[in-house]
Amino acid sequence: MYRYDSIDQQIIDERVAQYRDQIARHLAGDLSTDELRPLRLQNGLYIQRHGPMLRIAIPYGMLSATQLRKLAEISQRYDRGVGHFTTRQNMQLNWPQLEQTPAILGELASVEMHAVQTSGNCIRNITTDQFAGVAPDERTDPRPYCELLRQWSTFHPEFAFLPRKFKIAVNAAATDRAVIRAHDIGLELLRDEGGEIGVRIFVGGGLGRTPILGKVIREFLPRQHLLSYLEAILRVYNRYGRRDNMYKARIKILVQALGIDDFRRQVEAEWAHLKDGPTTVPDTEFARIAAHFAPPAWENLPAVDELHAARVAGDLAFANWVRRCVHPHRTPGYAAVTLSLKAPGAAPGDISDTQMLVVADLADRFSFGELRVTHEQNIVLADVRQSDLHEVWQIARRHRLATANIGLLTDIICCPGGDLCALANARSVPIADAVNEKFDDLDYLYDIGDISLNISGCMNSCGHHHVANIGILGVDKHDEEWYQITVGGQQGNAAAIGKVIGPSFHAHEVPLVIEALVTVYIEQRLPSERFIDTLQRVGIEPFKTRAYAGRDRRRGASQENREVVNV
Repeated sequence: MYRYDSIDQQIIDERVAQYRDQIARHLAGDLSTDELRPLRLQNGLYIQRHGPMLRIAIPYGMLSATQLRKLAEISQRYDRGVGHFTTRQNMQLNWPQLEQTPAILGELASVEMHAVQTSGNCIRNITTDQFAGVAPDERTDPRPYCELLRQWSTFHPEFAFLPRKFKIAVNAAATDRAVIRAHDIGLELLRDEGGEIGVRIFVGGGLGRTPILGKVIREFLPRQHLLSYLEAILRVYNRYGRRDNMYKARIKILVQALGIDDFRRQVEAEWAHLKDGPTTVPDTEFARIAAHFAPPAWENLPAVDELHAARVAGDLAFANWVRRCVHPHRTPGYAAVTLSLKAPGAAPGDISDTQMLVVADLADRFSFGELRVTHEQNIVLADVRQSDLHEVWQIARRHRLATANIGLLTDIICCPGGDLCALANARSVPIADAVNEKFDDLDYLYDIGDISLNISGCMNSCGHHHVANIGILGVDKHDEEWYQITVGGQQGNAAAIGKVIGPSFHAHEVPLVIEALVTVYIEQRLPSERFIDTLQRVGIEPFKTRAYAGRDRRRGASQENREVVNV
């Protein structure tokens, strides 16, 4: 993974010193709340429903065991002993004290971490595939490109105050595991017929109030021009993006208003002034950055470990975990492991300080001291020998990190919601808990098979509900929490935005609605069909009809039933 040089460290140390002075001036009354706001946002600090929230950057999801131990220490010392992984592969601390945040940033700087580029109207944390560098279907390693973009975008003076926040995702595999079309800019790394690496560029994607999938602006851009072309896109957006209405300020609105052809024309005209200029990236620079991501010391192992195969054959619980949580690796004898942060009763994406220490130890013992945070709010050990999988499973199971539900209904993406977030219209975590309780039978979950369910507490869509097979959106009706249901969204190469099935439901109805949707799928599916396949074949109407059947009876449920999800 990338390691700071002296310049990186100096920049972050100076930012910490600057921020410490800003907070001291604010606490002394010399810097007003309004004056502090842009300064704290530049350092990842929000003011939420109950107090400050600090969002810590985990660039393209990469963490060392040392860094995770530091996060455990910080969460125990300055928070409530828990961190929350976000869909941008960052970590949020929900209970820090304002006056202690400079000390937290100082602690982060000691292990090459910071909270820059996690908030505000800037280029946010760059994200990518959690299996980058080990995926068998990978064309090239996307991490050097992510690091190049991180260095280019961090503290970029021209793009520090964009019309709105800006998100970039990078994919380099045959399967898109980074949801690139749901970002302001999505980058797909390709090879031409001569083997040269280039980039297909999508622009104008995004979720939120107006969910839109990005459109292709360039089919193949030679990689040396990546920064100059992105700069041209950002300049056009910075010039014409609306600043009078925050709901119409994202680049997707500009692209829709102009049309992709006119937007492309303007970007190409801007690029004409930048092409072959100082932001052209030579091969030597790509090689320099790529050297940081050289493969670890993989052993020469047989493709199949016989003892591992015997354990899978002889232990059903272990076999189920392997089937759902263990993934192919490009190197024979190795596998990637997803540690589920979706155990029953746990808030999706939350990890305790004790669990952080356990995961850090697992990384040191079994995965070369490195970890990956996923945009689906789990954590990955990317380089585990097949022979070690059983021991990893046993340790993870003791610490509620081995729920065999990756890709299943209870592998829920979920924002913090109204329990914590000041923007939320409704709570999210109690809904996730209620769904987990409704579908607490793993055998039933295995029968249902692959299905995604995501929950957002408001239209900002931090829970990515738009691109889930089943999406749940919290809405406010007369100071009551209601939930809108969408179906048909999906991630990956066939990314799609879900469609609203009808009027919203009260909180206590949601688990019953999810059950109704699943029941229709089980009744209608053909062999080997996933939920999304059946939905696309039979259409939305059977699902909609079943979801609203008997609704009057459900709405009349007792207050006692409502409290199941309100507690």
